[in-house]
This record gives sequence, C-alpha cells and structure tokens, in this order.
Amino acid sequence: MSGSNPLLDGISRLMTDAVGVAQGVKKEADSVVRSQIERILRDIDVVTREEFDAVKDMAALARDENEKLAERIAALEEMLASRS
Repeated sequence: MSGSNPLLDGISRLMTDAVGVAQGVKKEADSVVRSQIERILRDIDVVTREEFDAVKDMAALARDENEKLAERIAALEEMLASRS
C-alpha cells in the first residue's frame, strides 16, 4: 500500500476546503456582528472608554480646584471675621 488512494485524497482536500470556508464564514459573521453592535451603541449614544476617561479626568481636576477654592474662601472668611 505504497500509493495514495484518490478517494481519500479527494475527501482530504474537501475537508481542508470546508475548514477554510468555515473560517471565512466565521470571520464574516464576526465582522457583521461587530458592525451591528457598533451601530447600535452609536444610535443609543453610548460614550467610548476614551471619552469616559477624559471626562473623569476633567471631573477630578475640577474637584481639586473646588477644594483649593473652598480652602481660600475659608481662609478669607476667617481673616474677615478676625478683623471684626
């Protein structure tokens, strides 16, 4: 049995082709699902991670500035109260 069997070779090629087609279909399905999810998220106005992080950083800076201003106001009020 040193020669190859044409029937088995044909089945082997068919299976290899079927795996390739299945991988292509999976990639296409993944692409369609991803684009649909992105469209839905855009339509319902969901923010991206980058936008969320940027606003979060801005809020932290504003909070720090508020705390500094509150301390300055308290110091000024204390100074005015001691003059009275």
